[in-house]
Amino acid sequence: MVSRIFSRNGGLFAAVSMALAVTLQPAVAAEADQAFFASAAGTWKGPGEIVAGKYKGTKFTCDLTGEASADGDAGIKLDGTCRVGVFKQPMSAVITQAGVSYKGKFLDGAEGKGLDIVSGMVDGDRMVVGLNRAKLDGAMVARMQDRNAMNVTISVKVEDQMVPVIGLSLTRETDPIAVGSIKP
Repeated sequence: MVSRIFSRNGGLFAAVSMALAVTLQPAVAAEADQAFFASAAGTWKGPGEIVAGKYKGTKFTCDLTGEASADGDAGIKLDGTCRVGVFKQPMSAVITQAGVSYKGKFLDGAEGKGLDIVSGMVDGDRMVVGLNRAKLDGAMVARMQDRNAMNVTISVKVEDQMVPVIGLSLTRETDPIAVGSIKP
């Protein structure tokens, strides 16, 4: 009798197990995504270079501050500047969760002088977002090397290939005053 109940309800058990796994997976993924954005929050500084195109070889430095989304969704808001010589350009980005993907914009988005973020995913210590502006498609990859180092690569699609055009190496700005504890 027990084996008949188990075999009759085995399909039900499998279906319930699958439903739970599918239901819990986005929650686990959302927590991992939130952890990535929390690790990317803070003050960052570092050099970059345009590695392809008309301005190839142009070097710049960026100072950015990131704040993870406070509303419980995964995402980040970045503000700061990038500088080439004496010229400074404001930089900003907003990346927000949109279902199982991401959306957002760099600067004022594709309608202005920036780019739209049209897709995205987080995989462990790496985030990849799809970029778009008019007929230009591309991607940005941000990878946490460790707690205090992040590399960013921006690539554009040329024919059927993604070609890296900008590379940036950021280090976390930390408080220079070390704080410790006194043991009795």
